[in-house]
Amino acid sequence: YQGLAGRSTNEVLQLYAAHGQQMKFQRSSIVTQLHGAIKKRLKQDLKSLRSFALELSKDFQRQSKTCLYQVLAAVQGIQLQNEAMQMFQIKAFDLEQSLQEVTERYEKEKQKRKALHNSLIELRGNIRVHCRIRPLLPFDDAAGHSVSQDRQRNLSEKAAYAADDETVLVKCSRPGHASVNKTFQFERVYNDLESQDAVFADVAPLLTSLLDGYNVCIMAYGQTGSGKTYTMLGPQLEGNLAFAIEEESELGIIPRATQEVFRLISEKPPGSYWVEVSVVEVYNNEIFDLLAKDSYGKVLGVKRDVITTREGKSDVPLLTHETVENASEFLLLVKKGLQLRVTHPTLVHAHSSRSHLVVTLTITTVVFGDNFGTLWEDEQTSQKLNKEASCTFPQKIRDSKSTSSSRASSPVQLEATEKMKQVKTRLQLVDLAGSECVGMSGVTGAALRETSFINRSLSALADVLGAIAEQRAHVPYRNSKLTHLLQDSVGGDAKLLVMLCISPGQKYLTESMQSLGFGTRARQVQRGQVKKKTFSVLSKGK
Repeated sequence: YQGLAGRSTNEVLQLYAAHGQQMKFQRSSIVTQLHGAIKKRLKQDLKSLRSFALELSKDFQRQSKTCLYQVLAAVQGIQLQNEAMQMFQIKAFDLEQSLQEVTERYEKEKQKRKALHNSLIELRGNIRVHCRIRPLLPFDDAAGHSVSQDRQRNLSEKAAYAADDETVLVKCSRPGHASVNKTFQFERVYNDLESQDAVFADVAPLLTSLLDGYNVCIMAYGQTGSGKTYTMLGPQLEGNLAFAIEEESELGIIPRATQEVFRLISEKPPGSYWVEVSVVEVYNNEIFDLLAKDSYGKVLGVKRDVITTREGKSDVPLLTHETVENASEFLLLVKKGLQLRVTHPTLVHAHSSRSHLVVTLTITTVVFGDNFGTLWEDEQTSQKLNKEASCTFPQKIRDSKSTSSSRASSPVQLEATEKMKQVKTRLQLVDLAGSECVGMSGVTGAALRETSFINRSLSALADVLGAIAEQRAHVPYRNSKLTHLLQDSVGGDAKLLVMLCISPGQKYLTESMQSLGFGTRARQVQRGQVKKKTFSVLSKGK
């Protein structure tokens, strides 16, 4: 601006214009240079981008080929796997079929083996022994005993298991000693989940033998609280046994056996059979008739005695026999008798039975003339039986209310219209009192005396079985009223089934081992082939 001093306005304007032109030229030159640089840089970048794109395309092609090869290899692998899977499926199907065939053959062979075993048992006269393991129950803990919590936990653990349907596994463990497993074999073993239906399914075939002319005895043995009464009779409601229809799935062997017997009888010609029932208990080594009535018709337990007849059979003179026509009448009589059965609460069981219960069904089969052997085929015989036997004998039995003895209601004392044949078979259902450890049950006073008689009678039963097994000349039946009463069943010609009941808890290990030992010894008893009852001929002259 100092150079502009003294100059005219036009000169100044010209100078400004020239300066502007110069500045414009400079800017244009800079823009041109910048444009060239940018263009050059863009060309370089484009070239680099083209090179990168080419490399990327080549790499993509290489990776695509690699992936394609991998996909093809995977597809081929899947195809091979599918083929292998199909082969495996075919092999698995063949194996399943083979397994099914082997299983079916095994089941058939198992059934054959059981049939042969049963035949061998019958030929030898062996005693069938079934074992039932009850579930753990709330009273199985160690409450009431001064033991530590760890000891209580050990006592509540299971020690007995059903390894299979023929084997009992017992884990014997003592403090400071290694656990030892012991096994016991029986004809049938029921685990703690098997129902009353499963138990009776194996009992039912014996009842067919009853109508075929064989005596049958089913006996429950075990320690107190092991489930004998539940197995034989069913659940107890407030001390009373329930035979309600709605509880049919819980019914025990005794009510089920009676229903089955009457079902089998219903399939036979009417009037060819009639049934009598007696209920006795062996309490403190005395026999009591639980169906005996006083002069007012009230049922009360009357003491009876057991004798040996000339034929060597046991008999209870004056024992009450009631004739029944269906299972309901039978259950009513049994329920009346059970109301007189002695029970007493213990630390082990609130409704501990203090006596041995023996329920006997006597079935009399009658055939007129010489029709035996063609009884079921000859329709005229069936009609004759229907007309004469059903109208004459059962009615006379009903009319004669004398139930004082088995002979009093026998057809021998009834007037027969013609010569006839008859045979009597017996079904004895026995609920033994439980063996007891006094220290475990905590009984005192009269209950302690009951325990002494119970244990002595069970020991006498074991002695009888031991004598029979060893084939001694003398069998001590008369050492106890129980063994004397059951003489014909234990050592005679009855098909005998012992239902062994055990508790699974470690707390009862000693008692369970004793029961399992009893069952094992019972299986070894050979009594000779069981004999079928023959018909005796009765005539009007008799």
